[in-house]
Amino acid sequence: MPIKEIIDLISLWALPAIILIILTVAIFRKVPIYEAFIDGAKNGVKVTGNIIPYLVAIIVAISMLRASGAIDSLATLCCGFLEKINLPADVLPLAFVRSLSGSAAVGVFSDILANNDVNSYTSKLSAIMLGSSETTFYVLTVYFGAVGIKKYRYALLTGLSADLIGIIMAIIVARFFFA
Repeated sequence: MPIKEIIDLISLWALPAIILIILTVAIFRKVPIYEAFIDGAKNGVKVTGNIIPYLVAIIVAISMLRASGAIDSLATLCCGFLEKINLPADVLPLAFVRSLSGSAAVGVFSDILANNDVNSYTSKLSAIMLGSSETTFYVLTVYFGAVGIKKYRYALLTGLSADLIGIIMAIIVARFFFA
Protein backbone atom coordinates (compact mmCIF):
# COMPACT_ATOMS: atom_id res chain seq x y z
CA MET A 1 0.00 0.00 0.00
CA PRO A 2 1.52 3.39 -1.01
CA ILE A 3 2.38 5.85 1.74
CA LYS A 4 -0.15 8.40 0.47
CA GLU A 5 -3.00 5.91 0.85
CA ILE A 6 -1.82 5.01 4.36
CA ILE A 7 -1.72 8.68 5.38
CA ASP A 8 -5.17 9.25 3.84
CA LEU A 9 -6.54 6.28 5.77
CA ILE A 10 -5.01 7.46 9.04
CA SER A 11 -6.31 11.01 8.58
CA LEU A 12 -9.77 9.66 7.77
CA TRP A 13 -10.04 7.57 10.92
CA ALA A 14 -7.91 9.56 13.43
CA LEU A 15 -10.64 11.82 14.84
CA PRO A 16 -13.33 9.12 15.13
CA ALA A 17 -10.78 6.84 16.83
CA ILE A 18 -9.81 9.53 19.34
CA ILE A 19 -13.45 10.21 20.19
CA LEU A 20 -14.13 6.49 20.59
CA ILE A 21 -11.10 6.07 22.87
CA ILE A 22 -12.16 9.02 25.04
CA LEU A 23 -15.70 7.67 25.37
CA THR A 24 -14.43 4.17 26.16
CA VAL A 25 -12.06 5.41 28.88
CA ALA A 26 -14.85 7.58 30.32
CA ILE A 27 -17.21 4.60 30.48
CA PHE A 28 -14.60 2.42 32.22
CA ARG A 29 -13.86 5.18 34.74
CA LYS A 30 -17.60 5.68 35.30
CA VAL A 31 -17.48 9.34 34.31
CA PRO A 32 -20.93 10.88 33.75
CA ILE A 33 -20.24 11.67 30.09
CA TYR A 34 -23.25 13.85 29.32
CA GLU A 35 -22.88 15.93 32.49
CA ALA A 36 -19.16 16.41 31.83
CA PHE A 37 -19.96 17.51 28.29
CA ILE A 38 -22.55 20.03 29.55
CA ASP A 39 -20.08 21.41 32.14
CA GLY A 40 -17.48 21.85 29.39
CA ALA A 41 -20.02 23.64 27.19
CA LYS A 42 -20.93 25.98 30.08
CA ASN A 43 -17.26 26.82 30.60
CA GLY A 44 -16.89 27.40 26.85
CA VAL A 45 -19.68 29.97 26.91
CA LYS A 46 -18.04 31.76 29.86
CA VAL A 47 -14.68 31.86 28.07
CA THR A 48 -16.36 33.16 24.92
CA GLY A 49 -17.94 35.97 26.93
CA ASN A 50 -14.53 36.88 28.35
CA ILE A 51 -12.84 36.78 24.92
CA ILE A 52 -15.30 38.97 22.98
CA PRO A 53 -13.91 42.40 24.06
CA TYR A 54 -10.36 41.36 23.12
CA LEU A 55 -11.55 39.90 19.83
CA VAL A 56 -13.43 43.07 18.91
CA ALA A 57 -10.38 45.19 19.75
CA ILE A 58 -8.04 43.20 17.50
CA ILE A 59 -10.54 43.10 14.62
CA VAL A 60 -11.06 46.88 14.79
CA ALA A 61 -7.30 47.49 14.89
CA ILE A 62 -6.71 45.30 11.84
CA SER A 63 -9.56 46.94 9.94
CA MET A 64 -8.17 50.39 10.71
CA LEU A 65 -4.69 49.43 9.51
CA ARG A 66 -6.01 47.99 6.25
CA ALA A 67 -8.50 50.80 5.59
CA SER A 68 -5.97 53.55 6.29
CA GLY A 69 -3.50 52.07 3.83
CA ALA A 70 -0.76 51.92 6.47
CA ILE A 71 0.19 48.38 5.52
CA ASP A 72 0.36 49.20 1.81
CA SER A 73 2.39 52.35 2.54
CA LEU A 74 4.90 50.33 4.51
CA ALA A 75 5.17 47.88 1.62
CA THR A 76 5.83 50.78 -0.76
CA LEU A 77 8.58 52.12 1.51
CA CYS A 78 10.33 48.75 1.50
CA CYS A 79 10.19 48.23 -2.29
CA GLY A 80 13.86 49.11 -2.82
CA PHE A 81 15.05 46.61 -0.26
CA LEU A 82 12.68 43.97 -1.61
CA GLU A 83 14.05 44.37 -5.13
CA LYS A 84 17.58 43.80 -3.82
CA ILE A 85 16.63 40.49 -2.26
CA ASN A 86 14.37 39.60 -5.22
CA LEU A 87 11.18 39.43 -3.15
CA PRO A 88 7.85 40.43 -4.72
CA ALA A 89 6.40 43.57 -3.12
CA ASP A 90 2.90 42.01 -3.19
CA VAL A 91 4.00 39.57 -0.49
CA LEU A 92 5.09 42.16 2.08
CA PRO A 93 1.59 43.10 3.29
CA LEU A 94 0.94 39.41 3.94
CA ALA A 95 4.12 39.16 5.99
CA PHE A 96 3.03 42.10 8.15
CA VAL A 97 -0.62 41.16 8.54
CA ARG A 98 -0.11 37.45 9.21
CA SER A 99 1.03 37.94 12.79
CA LEU A 100 -1.95 40.22 13.46
CA SER A 101 -4.98 38.42 12.06
CA GLY A 102 -5.68 35.24 10.16
CA SER A 103 -8.74 36.60 8.39
CA ALA A 104 -6.87 39.74 7.31
CA ALA A 105 -4.03 37.54 6.05
CA VAL A 106 -6.49 35.45 4.04
CA GLY A 107 -7.90 38.69 2.60
CA VAL A 108 -4.44 39.86 1.56
CA PHE A 109 -3.72 36.40 0.15
CA SER A 110 -6.94 36.56 -1.89
CA ASP A 111 -5.84 39.93 -3.28
CA ILE A 112 -2.47 38.44 -4.23
CA LEU A 113 -4.17 35.56 -6.04
CA ALA A 114 -6.53 37.98 -7.81
CA ASN A 115 -3.61 40.08 -9.08
CA ASN A 116 -1.23 37.23 -9.96
CA ASP A 117 -1.42 33.92 -11.75
CA VAL A 118 -2.12 31.06 -9.37
CA ASN A 119 1.03 29.28 -10.54
CA SER A 120 3.25 32.35 -10.20
CA TYR A 121 6.15 32.52 -7.78
CA THR A 122 4.36 35.29 -5.86
CA SER A 123 1.23 33.19 -5.34
CA LYS A 124 3.18 30.11 -4.28
CA LEU A 125 5.37 32.11 -1.89
CA SER A 126 2.26 33.71 -0.40
CA ALA A 127 0.61 30.33 0.12
CA ILE A 128 3.68 28.97 1.88
CA MET A 129 3.96 32.12 3.98
CA LEU A 130 0.30 31.95 4.96
CA GLY A 131 0.77 28.44 6.29
CA SER A 132 4.13 28.90 7.98
CA SER A 133 3.42 31.61 10.51
CA GLU A 134 0.98 32.24 13.34
CA THR A 135 -1.41 35.02 14.30
CA THR A 136 0.72 35.99 17.29
CA PHE A 137 -1.11 39.16 18.35
CA TYR A 138 -4.48 37.47 17.98
CA VAL A 139 -3.36 34.51 20.10
CA LEU A 140 -1.89 36.75 22.78
CA THR A 141 -4.91 39.04 22.84
CA VAL A 142 -7.59 36.40 22.89
CA TYR A 143 -6.10 33.50 24.80
CA PHE A 144 -4.01 35.42 27.29
CA GLY A 145 -6.89 37.86 27.77
CA ALA A 146 -9.28 34.97 28.43
CA VAL A 147 -7.22 33.69 31.33
CA GLY A 148 -6.25 37.13 32.61
CA ILE A 149 -2.53 37.17 31.80
CA LYS A 150 -1.40 40.79 31.58
CA LYS A 151 2.39 40.41 31.27
CA TYR A 152 3.25 38.58 28.08
CA ARG A 153 6.46 40.27 26.97
CA TYR A 154 8.44 37.05 26.52
CA ALA A 155 5.55 35.29 24.81
CA LEU A 156 5.33 38.21 22.38
CA LEU A 157 9.07 38.12 21.63
CA THR A 158 8.95 34.35 21.15
CA GLY A 159 5.89 34.55 18.91
CA LEU A 160 7.29 37.33 16.74
CA SER A 161 10.62 35.50 16.47
CA ALA A 162 8.79 32.36 15.35
CA ASP A 163 6.81 34.43 12.82
CA LEU A 164 10.01 35.94 11.43
CA ILE A 165 11.63 32.51 11.16
CA GLY A 166 8.48 31.19 9.45
CA ILE A 167 8.56 34.01 6.91
CA ILE A 168 12.27 33.55 6.22
CA MET A 169 11.83 29.80 5.82
CA ALA A 170 8.84 30.35 3.51
CA ILE A 171 11.06 32.50 1.29
CA ILE A 172 13.84 29.90 1.33
CA VAL A 173 11.45 27.03 0.56
CA ALA A 174 9.68 28.95 -2.20
CA ARG A 175 13.00 29.88 -3.80
CA PHE A 176 14.23 26.32 -3.55
CA PHE A 177 11.16 24.77 -5.13
CA PHE A 178 9.72 27.48 -7.38
CA ALA A 179 12.32 30.13 -8.30
